[in-house]
Amino acid sequence: MDGGESFFISCRIYLNDLIIAVNTRLLLPHRMEGIARYIYETTKRMVLAHPEDEFHFFFDRAYDEQFIFAENIKAHILYPPSRHPILWYLWFEQAVPRALKRIKADVFYSGDMYLSLKTSTPTLMVSHDLGYEHYPQHLRWSHKKYMLHYSPKYHRKADHLIAVSEATKQDIIKTYSIPANNISVATNALRDGFRSLDNSEIAETRKRLSDSCPYFIYVGSLHPRKNIEGLLLAFELFKKENKEANQKLILFGRHAFKTQKIMDVYENMVYKNEVLFLNDKDAPLSDLLAAAEALCYVSLFEGFGIPILEAFASGVPVITSNVSSMPEVAGKAAILVDPRNTIEIADAMYSIYSNTNKRSQLISEGQKQLGLFSWDRSARIIYEQLEKLRPTA
Repeated sequence: MDGGESFFISCRIYLNDLIIAVNTRLLLPHRMEGIARYIYETTKRMVLAHPEDEFHFFFDRAYDEQFIFAENIKAHILYPPSRHPILWYLWFEQAVPRALKRIKADVFYSGDMYLSLKTSTPTLMVSHDLGYEHYPQHLRWSHKKYMLHYSPKYHRKADHLIAVSEATKQDIIKTYSIPANNISVATNALRDGFRSLDNSEIAETRKRLSDSCPYFIYVGSLHPRKNIEGLLLAFELFKKENKEANQKLILFGRHAFKTQKIMDVYENMVYKNEVLFLNDKDAPLSDLLAAAEALCYVSLFEGFGIPILEAFASGVPVITSNVSSMPEVAGKAAILVDPRNTIEIADAMYSIYSNTNKRSQLISEGQKQLGLFSWDRSARIIYEQLEKLRPTA
């Protein structure tokens, strides 16, 4: 029996049952990335580890039965569907408090950075990052106005906060003056499905997708905060200085918001034919990532940076930014660069391209770094805080 099992068993022995309400509005089939993945992985572990507790899942539309993964779950559909700032307000400030009162919830777990200001139910909220504070220009106008107005209120209203990284915790303390003891860290971790490929599998994947050429890869949405423009300029510089290199650059992800500048940079590249825009309709991410020369994840700001862990699990070296949470996630297993310095990014690409020993060292360190991140550990931390929030008789 490991420490996690003994922890959960001790909870079953000494604690009365809890009625836990969970904000599950982001649990949607085929959209299980980022925040939704965090909610799913942590909640599923708590539900399965605590059959004595009653979990009430709050959806905002018809839900998929795959998310009702145990008998101690009761599902509720609360209207209206909350996919716009006005509807966010109606859902969290009217539908949610009514439901919390109706089911007599002991605690409310909200993993998507929103909560209800109009409930007295003790609330545990997860804060993934404060990017809207530092880069508000990267948001739609309506989203920016809502986030800048309500998010400080949400952080201060929460009875306890979960931050997904130490960097995010420190940012919350500095930005909102919230005491450190009101914030616990429970990190993201790796989802299933990532593994290294053997040489023949790598060759087959490259033959199918990159004309048998090695490639650098970016994973994530195409969005201003992700610094795709800087990555394209760095790749252009790398190619100009290493004309014999046949490396390509794959950008894997959806076009999100304000992508015109990205496309302008791309259209003006000398080596734009060496850049491929792909998504999961072209190939599974697990194959594409594991066949890459390196992951280039040089965002301007991240609350965590899950693709870094995915690259580690895929046996792929990482180039990432030296800001916000990325050094914390990467540890010694990545080349850290200033994301605003295209020369540094290009030099890191050259290091991966030219130095086999460096590449092998990073891959080895990545395997070690993976052990620091666990969904089981994060679920235990979250459950412990929910139990502490239980109202006293």
